[in-house]
Amino acid sequence: MHNPHVEKHFQATETVRDVVIGMSDGLTVPFALAAGLTGTAVATSKLVVIAGLAEIAAGSIAMGLGGYLAARTDRDHYESERQRETRETIELPQKERDEVAEVFRDFGMSEEDIKPVVAAISADQKRWVDFMMRFELGFEEPDPARARNSAATIAVSYVVGGLVPLSSYMLMDDLHSALLASVVVTLIALFVFGFVKGRLTGISPLRGGMQTVVIGGLASAAAFGLARWIS
Repeated sequence: MHNPHVEKHFQATETVRDVVIGMSDGLTVPFALAAGLTGTAVATSKLVVIAGLAEIAAGSIAMGLGGYLAARTDRDHYESERQRETRETIELPQKERDEVAEVFRDFGMSEEDIKPVVAAISADQKRWVDFMMRFELGFEEPDPARARNSAATIAVSYVVGGLVPLSSYMLMDDLHSALLASVVVTLIALFVFGFVKGRLTGISPLRGGMQTVVIGGLASAAAFGLARWIS
């Protein structure tokens, strides 16, 4: 008796992308703000926390809105191209049939085999347009809830990421101790984040964690240096 072969493919790439966008910015921007404020004459832990929370609120809204608009743009573009393809199947049917045939020629099929396939596809307009959208233009139909889900995922990820570097300031009164703890906690969070992302996307978790630490650490250091230079 043979066990059935089940192929496992990761299906949540868009969600992971949104989490990466929100979490990476959430870990670096509030950290840079908190670090930049540390050491200034007027800085206190309470002031850093208040400023950090205000930045997290504004940043999560801005990032979420950006994700929403990007997803809506993708959806609108898809719908526009679909309407154009639908018109062309009505106004230029032979041209569209030739384009279907060309897709199969690229796979090495003979003209004799192509003709019945083209006839079967073009017999149903929806199926015809679906085929052209996917194989001629390379479009997959976007999820109608994609814009809303993207905005929520990015915003929540930003908030979660932003609270990590601020947590030490919430628990400690000494600013320099809080900064040191913030650095350590942020680097650990970056590694865990990269490790989990690696597990989900199929790359080496250790490699994913180290890459995220290096890239996120460099981004945080650059943001920290700029914030301190300005302050």
